[in-house]
Amino acid sequence: MNSDSDLQIAGDILEVPHLLQPPREHPATVAEFAGLARSLAADRSRWEHLVRYDATSRWYHRLRTGPGYEVWLLSWVPGQGSGPHDHGRSSGVLTVLDGSLTERTERGTRTLTAGAQRVFAPGYVHEVVNDALEPAVSLHIYHPGLTEMPMHASPHCESRTAPGPVTA
Repeated sequence: MNSDSDLQIAGDILEVPHLLQPPREHPATVAEFAGLARSLAADRSRWEHLVRYDATSRWYHRLRTGPGYEVWLLSWVPGQGSGPHDHGRSSGVLTVLDGSLTERTERGTRTLTAGAQRVFAPGYVHEVVNDALEPAVSLHIYHPGLTEMPMHASPHCESRTAPGPVTA
């Protein structure tokens, strides 16, 4: 029976720097975009001072851009919602930073509390609403950057193009 450990046989990978992949400056996979969202969510100093609340419409701020993606910060006062929509050809990651949001889809309704994360593909139809009594803040990453947000009559109906800013 051989008692040598894998470390003794192969050596410590950290001691062989040429075998390590260099860290990417920008995310390129779904997992990396979700990781970026979690990292930004955990670093309140990067976004908390930027948040504003607007009783007349959802407030939004582009937090960051990179090659082929953008990161948006949104606030939601009680009762504000996105309306049923999709994100055109963009995939996305939605992360709740503060408060709670309700997501409605053709499959049902779910409450997303701080730390909850949703990943979606192009054409994913949903509606996001603040049904709570307290304001909420969310982070949205779109890849490629959001260029359209077709509105829907309900989460499972055909799309119609809506005028106005494209953020949700």
